[in-house]
Amino acid sequence: MSELVAIRRPSGGIPKDPRQNLRGLDHEELSAWVLANGMQRFRADQIFGWVHGKRAPSLEAMSDLSKADRARLAPLASLERLRVDLVAPAADGTRKLRLRTSDDQLIESVLIPNEGRGATLCISSQIGCALTCAFCATQTLGFRRNLATWEIVDQVYQAQDLMVAEAEERGETWPERLTNLVFMGMGEPLHNYNQVRRAIAILTHERGAALAGRRITVSSAGLVPAIERFGREGLGMEVGLAISLNATTDEVRDRVMPINTRWPIAELLRAVRAVPIHRRRWVTFEYVLLAGVNDSDADADRLAKLLVGLRAQVNVIPFNPHPHAPFQRPSPRRITTFVERCRDNGVHAYTRTPRGDDIGAACGQLALEGDLAQTA
Repeated sequence: MSELVAIRRPSGGIPKDPRQNLRGLDHEELSAWVLANGMQRFRADQIFGWVHGKRAPSLEAMSDLSKADRARLAPLASLERLRVDLVAPAADGTRKLRLRTSDDQLIESVLIPNEGRGATLCISSQIGCALTCAFCATQTLGFRRNLATWEIVDQVYQAQDLMVAEAEERGETWPERLTNLVFMGMGEPLHNYNQVRRAIAILTHERGAALAGRRITVSSAGLVPAIERFGREGLGMEVGLAISLNATTDEVRDRVMPINTRWPIAELLRAVRAVPIHRRRWVTFEYVLLAGVNDSDADADRLAKLLVGLRAQVNVIPFNPHPHAPFQRPSPRRITTFVERCRDNGVHAYTRTPRGDDIGAACGQLALEGDLAQTA
């Protein structure tokens, strides 16, 4: 297992390309870029719509741009995409996408069906992770680099393309619809704050993917300065916030989540309480249940006290076993008892059923492994 330090430095940086990947600019940035390169401002609306709404495969496909403008764009702009390396289907309908970057790195995202209500996509924000949560397989990869904005955005588009292809194979007219997006894949999203923030602006824009902000959730393991920025910049009024808590004492959280040695529970919760959130939203707390570590009745009681006064719900996640962590999943009876005790204490607690655990796609299992049986 990697050394469990609070925050790691990346081993590399985002690859530099002299051309601008158009998938990585939000609408305002694209408008400025278009003007700086000698085109009229209205071209930004057209280009943004082609890139994110119609998902043009090439500059030539942007038929309402003049030939002169397309020629001007050719040496300056890129529409490069991630490459689908493998797709793994799970028994419950979950699909794990392994995607390859331009510098030959691999990332994973997970497409989860919502029982007739569309699908949720769990996307990655880093290659590996800057943090070292002891129960998470991703941390064993080290921290290679942050993802560029376009690499975050293209995970969504790759999943949508997959759903279209699957519908065509079944002879269906209407593909499954992506309704929910969660930044809960590989990496700590708020450690890559600028890229994640820009990706949200792109994906929620009415001329682009037009995803509803209320159906997007950003998770954090407790990076307090970034949570404070999340609050200052009003992101809590746009998208949901989830906090990976996983312990009720600093002693235990220091051990399973070393970031707690930098920002302990009290400081973390103080930052969360200060985040302005929409009146119809609740903060989600994720609680990975580890047998004999954080699953006692006393933990349930302490959890209720920690969350007093917060509009919060707790997703209790039974530990998803993998060979990189020395923990065990509690018994079904202990899981039920823990959740019921939380509820008796006034906590809105729910058990999250593992999805895709047979292919290493469940929470905490993403480590570029699993039964990737189907090639792209």
